[in-house]
Amino acid sequence: MYLTNILPFAHYLLSNAVKPGDTVIDGTAGNGHDTLALAQMVGANGKVWAFDIQAQALAQTAARLDQAGARAQVAYIQAGHERLADYVAEPITAAIFNFGWLPGGDKTLTTQADTSIRALESALHLLKSGGLLAAVLYPGHEAGNREAAAVEQWAALLPQQQYSVLKYGFINRRNQPPYLLAAEKLK
Repeated sequence: MYLTNILPFAHYLLSNAVKPGDTVIDGTAGNGHDTLALAQMVGANGKVWAFDIQAQALAQTAARLDQAGARAQVAYIQAGHERLADYVAEPITAAIFNFGWLPGGDKTLTTQADTSIRALESALHLLKSGGLLAAVLYPGHEAGNREAAAVEQWAALLPQQQYSVLKYGFINRRNQPPYLLAAEKLK
């Protein structure tokens, strides 16, 4: 199969940008799948900043990383991703944001367009040249649809001399499927 689903494709892109020893951000720790992938990419000498507002999400993420033996390189921050600049000051190689709600959690607790855009802007400010920002968007529910439209509009306005922005998604799937926006910092 040549066309992979959204998250495996996002991880593929990240794996080409992230090297052992790098510093990266998971802006939405959730159940820890993206955090684990990033922790494996940066290795024991790297650093992953994992953000989530829900203690349950951070606990699930920590358990997943404990089981994989990759917890040491992760800092768990219980705060909204829009506050990432309050915690991270060093340059980053990559960041991923898997927007929406915590799978298996309360569906009324969703990421919001305004705070998500603030988080993306903060991550771009920290991103090194050649770095990658990945945003997985879920337009299949009302809040997600508003958020996806706002984030896509924001990404479309990034200067092409400084960023390449890719939109990856399947157009023949029902119910407004998720899609990926990936931005590479050129300079």
